[in-house]
Order: sequence, then C-alpha cells, then structure tokens
Amino acid sequence: MAHDREVLRMIWEGQIGICFQADRDEIVGIKPEPFYLMISRLSYLPLVTEKVRKYFSRYIAAEHQDGAVWFDFNGTPLRLHYPIGVLYDLLHPEEDSTPWCLTIHFSKFPEDTLVKLNSKELLESHYMSCLKEADVLKHRGLVISAMQKKDHNQLWLGLVNDKFDQFWAVNRRLMEPYSDQESFKNIPLRIYMDDDFTYTQKLISPISEGGQKKSLADLMAELSTPVRKAVGCRTHGIDLHEETQLQWMSEHLSYPDNFLHLSVDYKDV
Repeated sequence: MAHDREVLRMIWEGQIGICFQADRDEIVGIKPEPFYLMISRLSYLPLVTEKVRKYFSRYIAAEHQDGAVWFDFNGTPLRLHYPIGVLYDLLHPEEDSTPWCLTIHFSKFPEDTLVKLNSKELLESHYMSCLKEADVLKHRGLVISAMQKKDHNQLWLGLVNDKFDQFWAVNRRLMEPYSDQESFKNIPLRIYMDDDFTYTQKLISPISEGGQKKSLADLMAELSTPVRKAVGCRTHGIDLHEETQLQWMSEHLSYPDNFLHLSVDYKDV
C-alpha cells in the first residue's frame, strides 16, 4: 500500500461544494441567504449539522428551534448514516461545477424513512459498528478486536477532524491482509442502484476458486442475473475500470467505515 499513498490522499481530499437553504415554511421574517460549505466526501451530514443549524436558527420559528434536524435534496430525505459522497453519487450522478443544493429542516422529521442520528455519539456508535462488521468480513474480526479503545478513538477523531495521517496510522492495520494471508477473506461491500436508495450486501471473496485475484469484471459477473447485467460501477465519483482488482479496490477505495460503496449500473438482457 505504501506505493499508492497518493491514491489514498486523493480519495481523502475529495470534497463536495454544498449550498444549504432553509425550508421556506419554517422561516420567520426575512429569508436567509444560502449557506455554503466545502465538505469531505468521506464525512457525514451529522458532523456538519451544528454549523448549519447555527447559521439558520435565527430565521426559524421558535417552536422549531429544538427539533431534530434533517436534510433533503429535491424532496428526497437524505440518510444521515450514509457518507456524504455516497449520497451525492446516488442523487447527483452527473458531475458538474455547481454546488449541490440541500434543504435543512427543523421539524417534521420523517421517522418512517430516516434513522435519527441527532448526536455525534450516535453517529460514532454506528461508524464503529460498520468498522467491526467490515473487519469480521476481512479478518474474522481479529484485527479490530486486538485494538485498544485509544485506537478506535484515533480513527474516529481522525475522520471527524479531517486528519489523514492520524486516521491512516491506525486504519492501515485494518487494510492489510492478516498474518501470512495474501488477501482479505471477503470484501466488505455495499452495492447501490441509482433508482433505489437502499443497498445490498453479498459475500464476495477477492480470490477465485482457481486461486486467481478477482477483478471488477468478475464482480460484475457475480452481480448479474439472467435478465439483468451489471455494466458499470463507480465510487467517489469515479467510473472504475473493469480490470481493477477487488483486493486493491478494498484497500484503496473503501470509505473510512472500511466498506466499498459501489453504485452499480445495470441494463436489461
């Protein structure tokens, strides 16, 4: 992995320009100007909520001030436990140079659609659960279970405070095959379709039955059915080449939760 540190750095530094606007039905008095932020693709909306809330709260009716905050894009509520880059790629698949416009709401939280993560502590708990699940898939849980609490804290604080070196000083241990193994046992993978806001997971080994390293083309073949063929994958806004090895993808293109989040394009056969 040392030779590909520049790839890790480029993924880490990926950002999205976001234009936040208030819900017009919640505004009292003068309509506020939009609030603009550059936000890491790897981050989560609850990590920027307080900053956005503080800007808009003076314009919001008093009865909504303490409500659970949520966001939408063109009427679609945004899942607070998804990385921001995943949300963007699902809902804004065509890259352009204009900011992504989101609406902040202080009331009417859609509890039938969203998981309520109204504190950093709840988000941290979700994040650590994902890390542990990923390590079970890769190393049978042997690596993360051997870490100390301070290591877990360093991962979380590295992500929250956008500290690449702090994060990767610990995360590299999760991104290496265990002991004398040449690859992970399985690839932590979440598969999204553009027309659906949910993901599926499938047990995928990075090694074929014949002992060869699998590529993205092999994965797409496994994801295809007799009536529907997987024809493309992207992550971090990047269209992936079908010859890319799954092991390399997992080591270099996973989000901080250690999962590969892949948006998959299908066509009918």
